[in-house]
Amino acid sequence: VDWRDKVAAHQPDWPDACELARARLLLASAPPLTTPGDVRSVRHALAEVAAGRAYVLQGGDCAEPFGVAARRGALAKDNVLGALSERISRAMDVPVLAIARLAGQFAKPRSEATEVIDGEVVPTFRGLAVNSPVAARRVPDARRMVTAYHTARAVMSELRGLARRRNRAPARIGESLGDHYGRTRRDGEMRWRHNGVWVSHEALLLDYEEALVRLDPSTGGWYLASTHFPWIGERTRDVDGAHVAFLAGIGNPVGCKIGPGADPEEVAALCARLDPEREPGRLTLICRLGVHRVRTLLPALVRAVRDAGHPAVWMCDPMHGNTRITATGIKTRRLDDIAGEAAAFHETLHELGQWPGGVHLELAGEDVTECLGGSRVPDEAALTRRYTSLCDPRLNNEQALLMVDSLTARSSPRHRRL
Repeated sequence: VDWRDKVAAHQPDWPDACELARARLLLASAPPLTTPGDVRSVRHALAEVAAGRAYVLQGGDCAEPFGVAARRGALAKDNVLGALSERISRAMDVPVLAIARLAGQFAKPRSEATEVIDGEVVPTFRGLAVNSPVAARRVPDARRMVTAYHTARAVMSELRGLARRRNRAPARIGESLGDHYGRTRRDGEMRWRHNGVWVSHEALLLDYEEALVRLDPSTGGWYLASTHFPWIGERTRDVDGAHVAFLAGIGNPVGCKIGPGADPEEVAALCARLDPEREPGRLTLICRLGVHRVRTLLPALVRAVRDAGHPAVWMCDPMHGNTRITATGIKTRRLDDIAGEAAAFHETLHELGQWPGGVHLELAGEDVTECLGGSRVPDEAALTRRYTSLCDPRLNNEQALLMVDSLTARSSPRHRRL
């Protein structure tokens, strides 16, 4: 099914059709950012997660920067995701698949087309692949998609170089679970060693994504060469919409965000569309329900998917359902809410006899002050010290460690293996 026959939500109103066509041609002729073999490796690893033999930690920026900042950020994300992965592995005694929100997280869906800044109505900032955060430069520009590609390519190069230095040999960004997380003995215990990250982003800009679809010569199918693991957002998951149709046609493992407005029948229909063959590792459902609603809403969703026979990976996004605005207009999240939703998600899945497959976080890899909690951000006054996000608030390293420790502390031996 051609996605262009469907309604594509949250797409920019590109003002210059010629520039858009030129950008698409440049992207279509550009080298792929990922390989079919790497994509299959991620899919096989996610099948291990679906079977309850591994866990996923996904994390990174809400909206990625361009240029040098993106390359520096990639190294910081790899560092913090590695530390968190090994921490989770020790607590749960399973390998942890680290997937970074990197090398493509350049676009954001927005609820409103415009906003008011200094008394002037301007287009909403939609991520650097679309427009500038500077109010005077908010007109969408298709040339930015080409800049996004080159930044993504530079980030992938940084990650490959890091993997090569870490392994002292030529290396892909990631490996299969057995190789990507080598098990080593230390202090009499078996430990899983972090060897690098895979990359992911929300497949929002369909002009960008379609131009980077490539043929997999070993299967004859099509795969998305812009990333290893694309996902559909809560606002673009219409089962009859263009985004679902697009992701249904590629061979990558795919994710889908599920918010509090989803009903069980709708989620079952999404599974049927995205995972018609019911293949382990193909589909990940990323729940963003909110700390006060997860225990009420999650059971019916899980039962619907289970009854339909889909071996989906269940992940928790405890960030997006817990965003709030302070009295002074600052967007933030509370660490207690984030940890609370993740804990409730895991406990509910265990009660239903299902494996909680992972957690999806927005984290900076830096000492930012964007979320409330921990020693660095004890109150709202501290939020202004180092708030650098291009869009949504992210956890700093201390907060990310506190969140993971809170989560793993609740994992009893009974919970670690099904």
